[in-house]
Amino acid sequence: MHAPGPAAWLLVALCAATSAYCLLRMRDPGQGVRGTAGGEALMGFAMAVMAVPAAVLQPPAWAWSCCAVVFGGAALRALWAARAGSAHHVHHLVGTLAMAYMAWAMASAPAGHAGHGGGHMPGGVPLLTGLLLAYYTAYVLYTGTRLVPAGGPQGPAPTHWTGRTEVVRACRLTMATGMLAMLLAV
Repeated sequence: MHAPGPAAWLLVALCAATSAYCLLRMRDPGQGVRGTAGGEALMGFAMAVMAVPAAVLQPPAWAWSCCAVVFGGAALRALWAARAGSAHHVHHLVGTLAMAYMAWAMASAPAGHAGHGGGHMPGGVPLLTGLLLAYYTAYVLYTGTRLVPAGGPQGPAPTHWTGRTEVVRACRLTMATGMLAMLLAV
């Protein structure tokens, strides 16, 4: 998951800034907003840590194993929430599984070779990585098109900037783009 220098630091900055915004969103009293924003903040901060260049931070394999367990637990929570059929909860499920997969890849691979194990597709990309790349590419393209306004005003704007739909979508687009970049480095 460690990208080269400037790209890695840009990814760290984007993920950390998005996570900070998600933490601010947790103050919203709306139903389900706190849990969703908290999950997104956790994922963003973990992505920021994973993206730090290896020359700066090289945690031991057990740390990545702990991350895999934490995100495995988060995946179970997302699976429980997805029972209601919400597409966003299913997206969180895919995201937590992707984070657990990347943490497991970092824990099980030799330094600098994360994700280059068995189970490859004919082109050399692990099958699960390929499926996640396809999912996140589709998600980024779909979410990007939803940022473009379809017409006039969509109703009254929220009184606080952390509740604005377009900012929340931009936050999710940033996280998905970061996940896509991290998967490309697997």
